[in-house]
Amino acid sequence: MKIRAARSEDLDAIKALLEGNGLPATDVTHDLLPDFSVAEDADGLVVGSVGLERFGTSALLRSLAVAQSARGLGLGHNLAVHAEGVARAASMSELWLLTTTAVEFFQRAGYTVVNRNSASEELLASTQFSQLCPASAVCMKKES
Repeated sequence: MKIRAARSEDLDAIKALLEGNGLPATDVTHDLLPDFSVAEDADGLVVGSVGLERFGTSALLRSLAVAQSARGLGLGHNLAVHAEGVARAASMSELWLLTTTAVEFFQRAGYTVVNRNSASEELLASTQFSQLCPASAVCMKKES
């Protein structure tokens, strides 16, 4: 599997992957793609995605999804590590995320559960925090 920067032509595949995994895709636009990465299989098909949405020196880790056909290979972990490296290279000091299903996965990756209201006003006003992710979603944070 190859992880690379997302390209404009990947948008539909990313959205389909997110929707197939029950994740929000309505706010994923061409404007967000510069901070997205995708994993592609040997045939060049997009089988994974991860994105960062920047807010000052913090970023929202979002849209981490792996196609059913590529699960069990460590790809989710590799995508998260890749996004964390991108965040560090861009001098992001904190990574935040919201999840309803992957708390244990992210805890193994070093994220801690935090009170959702401890996020910055900018993060709280984001579409993910304010509209797309339910109030029951677990908020997590990691220093990068």
